[in-house]
Amino acid sequence: MNLDLDNLQTKIGVKFNNQSVLKQALIHRSFLNENRQSDLESNEKYEFLGDAVLELWISDTLFHQFPHLNEGDLTNLRALIVCTQNLFLIASDINLGQYIYFSKGEETHGGRQNQSILADAFESLIGAVFLDQGYPVTAEFLSRFFHQSISDLSSKDVYKDPKSIFQELAQDQRGITPQYKTVKESGPDHQKTFEVAVFLKDELIASGTGPSKQRAEEDASRKATKILTNLV
Repeated sequence: MNLDLDNLQTKIGVKFNNQSVLKQALIHRSFLNENRQSDLESNEKYEFLGDAVLELWISDTLFHQFPHLNEGDLTNLRALIVCTQNLFLIASDINLGQYIYFSKGEETHGGRQNQSILADAFESLIGAVFLDQGYPVTAEFLSRFFHQSISDLSSKDVYKDPKSIFQELAQDQRGITPQYKTVKESGPDHQKTFEVAVFLKDELIASGTGPSKQRAEEDASRKATKILTNLV
C-alpha cells in the first residue's frame, strides 16, 4: 500500500529524516495478518513511547501554565486532555485514519474511523516524532496540536474525568474507593471489546464496555455515577 506520507508531514509540520520511522508508526497490527514479511512490526511499541512522551510534556506544561492548581486538579485536567476521546478528535482533524496501514478486513469494519485506533495511532505518531526529531521538536509539535484543548478544557469550572467523578461520589457516600475488574475480553486481537465491572468492596455497582480497558472503565464509571446519584 502506498500512502501519501508527504501530505501527512505537511499537515503535522514535521519533515522526517527517516521516512521508515513514520511508516512504522502507522502500521496497525491487523496489517501484519495480510503482510507477513519478517521485517514488519505493528506500531504498538511506538504507541508505548508516545504515551510516555505525551504524559511528560503535558505534565510539565500544565505544571508551569497553571501554578495555582493543586495536584488533584492538575491530574484531572491532564486526564481530560490525554483521554481517548480528545486524542481521537486531534487525530481526526488531520484525517490520520487515511494514512494508517490496515488489513482489508479492518478497513471494511471501519478501522479508519475507529476512535480507539485513531487515538492510539496519534500516540504512535508522537513516538515517531520523538525518535526522529528529538524532544524539542516534539514539544513544539505537541504544543501546536494540544494548545486549543488545553485552552478549552482548562476553562471548565471542574476538571474531572468519569472515573474521578465516580470516585469522589463513592468516597463521599460510602467512604470506599472503587475497584475495577476486567471480566471479559472478546473479538480478535486487532478489534477487541472489553467488559469491565466496578465494585465498592464486594458490591458490583455497574459494568461497562469499550474497545479498550480505559474506555470500558469510563463507561462503567458513568453508569455507576448515575446509579449512586439515583440512590441519593
